[in-house]
Amino acid sequence: MNNKKLLFITQGAVIAALYVVLTVASGPLASYSPQVRFSEALCVMAAFTPAAIPGLFIGCALANWFTQASIFDIVFGSLATLIGAVGTYLLREIALKFKWSGFIASIPPILANTIIIPFVLVYAFHLEGTLIYHAAWVALGEIIACGVLGTGLFYLLKKYRDKLKI
Repeated sequence: MNNKKLLFITQGAVIAALYVVLTVASGPLASYSPQVRFSEALCVMAAFTPAAIPGLFIGCALANWFTQASIFDIVFGSLATLIGAVGTYLLREIALKFKWSGFIASIPPILANTIIIPFVLVYAFHLEGTLIYHAAWVALGEIIACGVLGTGLFYLLKKYRDKLKI
């Protein structure tokens, strides 16, 4: 196995593990509605390494499984994170090019989760409230996790990326 492949697998595994730990440590705050899943801040890492994409997807699936989520949340919640990570990866050139554009890296996960997760909350968990109600709460949680914390993480990684080799 060459060094690039080993680095890709290692980065993906570390990101997956971090996602699981941050989600499980957040307890009930990471699930249901309202929710702030701090682990979603890691989605900005897709702007720095493509290994973040499978790492985030696997981490989300494992975190949902460990928190005993329904099969719909395991599947569709993980897909929302995957779509968000792919979107961030596709926007990486813009996000890395401009000095104040770190928030751009957090937009895809915010949108993907805001669109997909309310359906899971209403139809899989049978939570009371409308799709719009849950979408508003998910959006707020994602803005806190991805928009604020993720943007901070983005700038930190951007500052030290040469030293971190990402």
